[in-house]
Amino acid sequence: MRDFDTNTAAYFQGRAGTVMRLLVWAEALNRSTGVIEAVGLWNGLEDRVFTILGASRTYFGAGSVIAMDPLVLQTGTAVRMQRLTLSPLSPAVVTLIRTYDARFAPVQIHRALFSTEDGALVAEPHRLFEGFIDEVAITTPEEGGEATCDLTLASSARRLTQVLALKKSDATQRLRSDDRIRRYADVSGAVDVWWGQRRGKD
Repeated sequence: MRDFDTNTAAYFQGRAGTVMRLLVWAEALNRSTGVIEAVGLWNGLEDRVFTILGASRTYFGAGSVIAMDPLVLQTGTAVRMQRLTLSPLSPAVVTLIRTYDARFAPVQIHRALFSTEDGALVAEPHRLFEGFIDEVAITTPEEGGEATCDLTLASSARRLTQVLALKKSDATQRLRSDDRIRRYADVSGAVDVWWGQRRGKD
């Protein structure tokens, strides 16, 4: 079971209802400058600054985030895929998708809780998801429809599926003290290999 801070736990235990907003934070490569830059989006009505782990982040609102599929929380090393729908009409979304290279960009999703009485922020937003942008799909609607920008996100467990290809080839291994253990890696079929001066027996 996940542990929440005192204010958040009391909020969930209360009976006054809940007001929740999603905060999306992505760090992508600016194609023009070659610098990694961050873009914050949330489904609030206006731009707002939130403090996340002691750092101030600006999130652009006004319908930037339209919807997110139900989030499944589970333990383990399985890569979870999450679908997030953004508004392609939002200037911040246009910047993220058009100006920046969003492919494989790190992304975090936090949840902000607000009081139903005065609208005040209950506590620092807590993280729901961390991973990478895997796919971007912009739909062109029919006449009278609404355009959407759908992001497919892969959870941070994706890091565990990455192989170190540069350490697998024979040429690369030979740079490491003339290591020849990968010399037959691309050869199909059985190859006789023995160690030392004497040939071993199967």
